[in-house]
Amino acid sequence: MTDTVQLEQTILAEIAGASDDTALEGVRVAALGKNGSITALLKTLGTLPPDERKTQGPLINGLKDRVNAALVARRDAFKNAALEARLNTESVDVTLPVREAPAEIGRLHPITQVVDELTAIFADMGFAVAEGPDIETDDYNFTKLNFPENHPAREMHDTFFFNPKPDGSRLLLRTHTSPVQVRTMLSRKPPIRVIIPGRTYRSDSDQTHTPMFHQVEGLVVDKGSHLGHLKWILEEFCKAFFEVDRVKMRFRPSFFPFTEPSLEVDIQCRRDKGEIRFGDGDDWLEILGCGMVHPNVLRNCGLDPDEYQGFAWGMGIDRIAMLKYGMPDLRAFFDADVRWLSHYGFRPLDFPTLAGGLSP
Repeated sequence: MTDTVQLEQTILAEIAGASDDTALEGVRVAALGKNGSITALLKTLGTLPPDERKTQGPLINGLKDRVNAALVARRDAFKNAALEARLNTESVDVTLPVREAPAEIGRLHPITQVVDELTAIFADMGFAVAEGPDIETDDYNFTKLNFPENHPAREMHDTFFFNPKPDGSRLLLRTHTSPVQVRTMLSRKPPIRVIIPGRTYRSDSDQTHTPMFHQVEGLVVDKGSHLGHLKWILEEFCKAFFEVDRVKMRFRPSFFPFTEPSLEVDIQCRRDKGEIRFGDGDDWLEILGCGMVHPNVLRNCGLDPDEYQGFAWGMGIDRIAMLKYGMPDLRAFFDADVRWLSHYGFRPLDFPTLAGGLSP
């Protein structure tokens, strides 16, 4: 039997003499590895007589435990020495300002902020939020909304069409969020009170138009809905959104295939030093279109126009964001410029509420 005392002294000396982790790992493998010296002793225990096994077993296992403890202690010594060396060579400039937290640096896009503001205002009036797909059928985007087949009114929207299917039908990118009105009327029974914010697509691009833009529409369907209700809702919305005490609006006759009568709405304002102020002044600015839901649309959605009537409106979210927060060019909304977002963006934890104020 190998002299365990001599073996222990040899291994402990090698551990103490190891200069780094690599050398220490070599000592461990030589002693405790698959073919290590201590492992070899452990393998001999099975061949020893019972009496001798009782004597040698504790000696060899004790040797193994002491070697393991020495290895751990030596590794800790290397770690402490490395840390000490790092602390002696590195320093922290305590005069540097503390970095801002991510919640302080990050900014919400103005579109996200305005959608939250719209939701807060209309939720206070009892409206729910409805959503639908960006890719629509011709039936939902045009036909059920009272656009006749091959009617010139379909060309008003500069539609992005997909390639025709084998049956000749074509999907399209929705040109307005009105298909969600159709889906809502087909899936719910009146009374209906919803707003529909979302992305829409038209082939147009300049300072005030982009191929993809954001729109919010509202829909009310009930047995006694009328234009007086519509006017009150729009007035209250404008006062809350633009944060003014009073607002003056005018309604002008217009044409939309899905409403009858159809109206465009102007809001009184004052243009001053390149800015627009709402609530006073002698100028007018168009902000949205609206009207009573056309009886044909109600019929197409399974509702009896002799029993129900409704009204709807629609406005560009990007446009009202530009008006409220003084942004001169719509294209910058989609440039992904961090500098622009840092200037016009909103702190993520400043949730808009009617009680606490919509905008920070």
